[in-house]
Amino acid sequence: MKILITAPYNEKAQGELKELFGEIIYREWKIKGSAYTEEELIALLTEEQPDALITEHDQVTEKVIATFPHLKFIGVCRGTPSNVAINKATELGIPVFNTPARNAQAVAEMFIANLITFMRNTLAGIKWLEAKKWEAGAHASYLQFKGHELAGKKVGMVGFGAVGQTIANLLQHFPTDIVYYDPYYTSENVNFKKVSLEEVFSTADIVGIHLPVTEQTKGMINKDLISKMKADAIFVNTARAVVVNRVDLLQALTEGKIGGAILDVFDHEPPDEMDYKLIHHERVLATPHIAGATFEVEDHHADIMNNCLKEFFKNGNKRIKQLVNKEI
Repeated sequence: MKILITAPYNEKAQGELKELFGEIIYREWKIKGSAYTEEELIALLTEEQPDALITEHDQVTEKVIATFPHLKFIGVCRGTPSNVAINKATELGIPVFNTPARNAQAVAEMFIANLITFMRNTLAGIKWLEAKKWEAGAHASYLQFKGHELAGKKVGMVGFGAVGQTIANLLQHFPTDIVYYDPYYTSENVNFKKVSLEEVFSTADIVGIHLPVTEQTKGMINKDLISKMKADAIFVNTARAVVVNRVDLLQALTEGKIGGAILDVFDHEPPDEMDYKLIHHERVLATPHIAGATFEVEDHHADIMNNCLKEFFKNGNKRIKQLVNKEI
């Protein structure tokens, strides 16, 4: 089997695939500077004539899949394969695999890092120092930028998949009190308490959003839930912006109904005017969708993809969780 890989894939992982399937063609999208468009991907597939494709951000549209219906599989090195026309692949009997949890550690580390940065007023302190405002009085900064410890706080998770669980496993050692809402999963860890969605918002000092985008979750976090938060609670979203009503969040921040927000995702990327109102708000710490951006994530997705392909094609395990279109 000849496999075309356009996703970042380290040499070791490429070697493993070559040993498993025979031939590897590596045309990483990052080398050209942007993901392959529909037209570019069709041209590349036409040129190379592979039996399978491993992609990351390329536009694997209905047209692409219909043009190459013989593909044995499509691997997507992402947690959410939103760039692939799953229905068309399913119609043609092409299995699609994804790599859930590839960025769980990266997102968890940045979640905690940004949370501590926010709670300790670190950025304001740095700006104050760089602006040469440290005049006479040894305790000026100590008093002005005194913050809060993460230890002892109650952290509520909305969605308790790989990212939420990784964060919880790290946070419990601070220690913190972990509660979570997830209708599809129940943790065996007695230190993590499953509660209602309303209880997460009304009792937690920090509310973290870890939801996938579905028709049910779009706009799910709205004024009704945000209004239940404590006046000093912190809202954190490193998942997807569309699950939160940004107008309701901005209103809560502007009216001082919540303590602040830490945001890594926005309704429009690049941001529009409304997004920038959130980004520039004095009680918001905003980052440009980089929570999952580490070099190690690429190693993780290669390992996950290789393992699932080995299970599916070599060991005959057709029930692996990385199979997106299980109905095939």
